[in-house]
Amino acid sequence: MVTALAQLPAEFLSALRSLRAAVGRPELRLQEIPAPARLAPYAVALEAEVLDSAAPSANDAGRSDDPGAGPELATGRFILLHDPEPPAVWQGTFRIVTYIRARLEPEMAEDALLGSVAWTWLVEALEKHGADYTAAGGTATRVLSESFGTLEGRRESIDIELRASWTPMSSGVKTHLEAWADMVCAFAGLPPLPDGVSPLPRRRD
Repeated sequence: MVTALAQLPAEFLSALRSLRAAVGRPELRLQEIPAPARLAPYAVALEAEVLDSAAPSANDAGRSDDPGAGPELATGRFILLHDPEPPAVWQGTFRIVTYIRARLEPEMAEDALLGSVAWTWLVEALEKHGADYTAAGGTATRVLSESFGTLEGRRESIDIELRASWTPMSSGVKTHLEAWADMVCAFAGLPPLPDGVSPLPRRRD
């Protein structure tokens, strides 16, 4: 492990230390997962989920060892890439790539502003945490799921997905992870949110 760390660029090691210093949220379960190998020479990836503590999951029914386990309200991935010789489009040696998905009420599918609201959360969360960045881009998608055959008894579901990436201005990426954590919780309908923005309605199971 020590040998592996010694082979990492100093700038990437600094970024890893910065991530470890990030302040977590109690509603958010965060864990490291294998990072994609082809996007950059150096990468680290985190996965997050927000569970509905008020609704125990079917798998945990009757159990008392995990009282906070319940249906997922939102999930996401946070990937930090580092390339000492980056693509020009990055405009820096780091790139953050993120994904967030949350279940919505079916009536929300017709909201024409849904995508722009999701993007606004990204921008305002970064600004709120003082996370300096450039070259931001992203896509908001509504996903309609219908079930057929033996699963036709399930009702339709609507998910919102936000895929976004941006370039942090330094290896101090702590504030970027904290902003992203707020975004995942916002997608789950949990406070706090940027001033003037209302949470998405939680799904009714």
